[in-house]
Parts: sequence; C-alpha cells; structure tokens
Amino acid sequence: MNHVVVVGAGLAGVRSVEALRAHGYDGRITLVGEERHRPYDRPPLSKAVLNGEIDSTYVELDLDALEVDWRQAVAAKGLRPGVVETTEGELPFDGLVIATGAVPARLRGEGHQHVLRTIDDALELRSLLVPGARVAVVGAGWIGAEVTTAAARAGCDVTVVEAGAAPLGVALGDEAGACTIPWYAKAGVDLRLSTLVASVDHDGLTLADGSRVLADVVVTGIGVRPAVAWLAGSGIELDDGVVTDEHLRTSLPGIVAVGDCAAWWSRRFARRLRVEHWDTALQAPDVAAAALFGEEAVYDPVPYFWSEQFGHMVQYAGNHGDPRASRAVLRGDPRDDPKWSICWLTGDDRLTAILTVDRPRDLVQGRRIVESGQRLDPRRVADPEVMLRDSVMA
Repeated sequence: MNHVVVVGAGLAGVRSVEALRAHGYDGRITLVGEERHRPYDRPPLSKAVLNGEIDSTYVELDLDALEVDWRQAVAAKGLRPGVVETTEGELPFDGLVIATGAVPARLRGEGHQHVLRTIDDALELRSLLVPGARVAVVGAGWIGAEVTTAAARAGCDVTVVEAGAAPLGVALGDEAGACTIPWYAKAGVDLRLSTLVASVDHDGLTLADGSRVLADVVVTGIGVRPAVAWLAGSGIELDDGVVTDEHLRTSLPGIVAVGDCAAWWSRRFARRLRVEHWDTALQAPDVAAAALFGEEAVYDPVPYFWSEQFGHMVQYAGNHGDPRASRAVLRGDPRDDPKWSICWLTGDDRLTAILTVDRPRDLVQGRRIVESGQRLDPRRVADPEVMLRDSVMA
C-alpha cells in the first residue's frame, strides 16, 4: 500500500492519520477537508464557544511532522475504483478512509435558519445571542437543548418548538426526556411540545396550525444526515451512512469508514449502529487503520455521550434502543432531587444503557457493567443510595 487518502478533516479524519502512522505505515497520506480551518473539535462549539469562553477548538496535531499532504477547502465529489474525484481533480489511492461526517437537516422556508455544525456557525450564532434577542430554537434534542441553554444564559427571549412529546424524545424516549421539561421553565424558556413547523420565515416561524413565533434568530436543531451523497453510484453499500462490518471495512476492498458517516455492526448489541458522538470519532480510527492493513481488530464499544444543559451535566452510555431492553428503572426522583439516573434493563436484568444527571459515579460504574454484561438486582438499582456496582448479582 503506497497511498492512503483520508476524506474528511474532522476529528475522525485526523485521528485516522495518526492511527495510520502509529500502525507503522510510512507511505503517502493525503488528507482532504472541505473547510479552510485547521482540524478542530466539534463538541465545544455548542458549549464553550457558544458561551464565549473560547474562540477556537483546534486539535493539537502536526501534520507536517506526520508527513501528510493536507488539501484544504477541497471536497470529494465521487468515487470510482481506485480514485476519489474531488473539486480540485482526481486522487488515486491504494487505501481509503471515509470520514466525511454529517450535515445538518434543514426546514422548509425562505427565512434564514442557523445551524450549528462548524466553528463559523458557532461564532456567527454567538454574535447574535444578545440580551433581549428573540430566539426560536426548532428541536429539543442534544444540540437544541445546548443552544437554548446558551441563549437563555445570554439573556435572550427563547422559544423552543419540538415536534415530539418531550425533549430528547428521539434520543432517549419520551419517558426519560420528560424528566428534563422543568429545566426549560426554570430557565424562563417557552417550550412548545408536540408542535410542528410549517416554514421558516424572514421574521420567525409559521407553525403547522397557522400560528406564528416571531423571532430575530431561528436555530434549526433537528438532527443531521450522514454526508455520503458523493458516494452515490460508487458501488459502496449505503444505508443511513456507509455500511461497514465490525472491523469498519466497507463493501469495497481497501476502503474503511469512521465517525458520523459510518454505520457499523455491533456484536454487543447485535445490530447496526451509527453514533454521531465525539467518542466514536476518537476511538474508531485505530480499528479502521488496523483493518486497512489486514488485521482483525474489532470495533464494538459501549457508545458514550455527554451534554451540558441548564447547569446540569448529562451523560449517557450504552444503547437503550437495544431490542432486548424491556424497562427503564429510575434512580432518584427528578421532581425532588436534581441528581438522578435512568437505567435500561433487559428482560433478564442486564444493563443495556444508562443516563445520568449530575451523577458521574453512576455513569462510570454503569458503563463498565454494560461492557461486562453482568446481571443486576433491579430493586437495588432503583435505590439511589446503593452504588450500581453493588447491584451486580453474584
């Protein structure tokens, strides 16, 4: 293998470059990225950057020392055998890492809608979050909740429009998401649930029932889609992202995929997963690099994610969408205690996922229990005074 091309210069792409060199590869590496910025981390965009604490999130990486040919402001347009077609010409390759990430979904309408995906998005939005500004946030998922937190903290008049019955309903289910509803009222945010948007207009939103939400700033946070349009017609298998096996190999030889665009097979959960979180971009590249060189490393983590919302640290590990999950067990009462957790258990009392709010010890212990597959005593799980590790059955 003489030339590896890495398409995508986000965290997954630059970690892939590092992993290739760490595995002893000394051939050519070309890194292709659409943005003009140096590679940077995305999680701080909706936290520290939006709150004005920092202005950049650059990844510490010396591409010159790694002998990488970095192509800035270059986008992939297509793929054919042994060649990536880009906006600056063709790039032949022996090995290919697909790390093109995801792009935000948008709503209908002629009004300007802000999204939060790039450093430029974050800096532009931050400049608009000023005291008294009317801000409409569409979507109460992870990003929507974090943008709402920053806008409310900045003194904006915030309205959140959510199609589901509860915040985070898509990510966690309505029962778990409903536990966060009081956070919005406490922050002075107008939260409108089970409400659909018909269009984004120049002066705000038109809702499906014909009513209006007037706004100076509209932020759309309704999720992202894997950035794989450039692979259409290439012969590579696509299904909500680039389909890979447990080694992150795609359906075409010599090509692997990592990060937000990769839909990988999980042995642990016996299903295909596509996880749009920082931990995946950080950890997957080592397995992908191994796969390019014919090694049999397996990518099968317990997915992990964290979010800062309304003064709370929210952490999640596992896969509550596991079809074996039969019930959710609450640790603590969110109505009375600001610190609580939810554990999803299988029919035979094994932990498949955990959500924690200001209970970091629960998260650490719960993640290890998901990894081990041990059975738990549900009655002890439900007692917030009992450490999770002490709920493991002999």
